[in-house]
Amino acid sequence: MNRLATLALTALVAVSLAACGDAREVGSVGVDWTGNDIAVDALADPEVDGVVCHLAYFNRSFIDRVSQGNWFEDPSYSALDCSVTGPITIGDIATRGGGEEIFKEGRSLIWKSLRVTRIYDTANNALIYLAHAREIQQGSGKMSLSVIPLNTEQVVWSNGAPARPAAQ
Repeated sequence: MNRLATLALTALVAVSLAACGDAREVGSVGVDWTGNDIAVDALADPEVDGVVCHLAYFNRSFIDRVSQGNWFEDPSYSALDCSVTGPITIGDIATRGGGEEIFKEGRSLIWKSLRVTRIYDTANNALIYLAHAREIQQGSGKMSLSVIPLNTEQVVWSNGAPARPAAQ
């Protein structure tokens, strides 16, 4: 009897964990018979209220991993679109040219990651969101870009708006 209870408890835990999923995931679309999917996640910017980004990326299936022989890596391709969902409140963001990373997810065991970086364009008063892959050994040109212009939106800067260059 004890063995049956242990087996039932193990099955219950496994089903519960499988049902959890990722809280960011909005949806997933199957793209072939092997189980490969395109996942779509909603990403909130932790320092900018009123903006949400949707990031789509490829998830390889077990069958595809076995047939391709590359067990530990997903492709770097991604698509990104960001939109205004309400009044924008900007907290403590980096205004330097290199921007600030707001999302990172591993796409291989250790070598590659998918990232979203926010860059503030001072001259055009806009937030730029860049989805890109980062690889340790070799850079990747796979990227996607979305821009939120701030001139046409109701924007509150928690720490005061940064100085903008004078118009020429």
